[in-house]
Amino acid sequence: AFGDSLLAGYGLAEDEGYPEKLEAALRAQGINAVVTDAGVSGDTTAAGRQRIAFVLDALEQKPDLALVELGGNDLLRGLSPAEARANLAAILEELRGRDIPAVLFGMRAPPNAGADYQAEFDAIYPSLAEEYGVPLVPFFMEAVYDQPHLMQNDRVHPTAEGIDAMVAATMNYVAEALPEED
Repeated sequence: AFGDSLLAGYGLAEDEGYPEKLEAALRAQGINAVVTDAGVSGDTTAAGRQRIAFVLDALEQKPDLALVELGGNDLLRGLSPAEARANLAAILEELRGRDIPAVLFGMRAPPNAGADYQAEFDAIYPSLAEEYGVPLVPFFMEAVYDQPHLMQNDRVHPTAEGIDAMVAATMNYVAEALPEED
């Protein structure tokens, strides 16, 4: 699970983050999953691009699947959607070059980002998913973004209950993307 604070579990207990809860949910369905948390709070797509090879090289074995969730910090900082797209493409290229399938977790720009920025940013994820032939979770925050009771006081990060909702909304994408066992 490669991404930013949404995967790193910002503001949550160690066992309340998305990777940890996703692993538990998959195991409850009989899938013997081990989900490695490679989320770093504050990471932009550029920072992710810089560290993807390091993270993969540091793993004891090649992952069966990579979950790629980045872009929220680019969005919050008003960084160029074109650069975010290029960085995400480089991450997907690195995974492809190592024969690691991926699921891309999309983000959406809020209307206050401006119509042009919103349109350009929101197009990043579907176009990359199509270009790289990877499954897309259209909007990772869909289950919580408009539910204040599922968000921390910063209105950016989900609560533990919010993580539960996000896992419930996304785990089928992950389960369906897992390669068949040999």
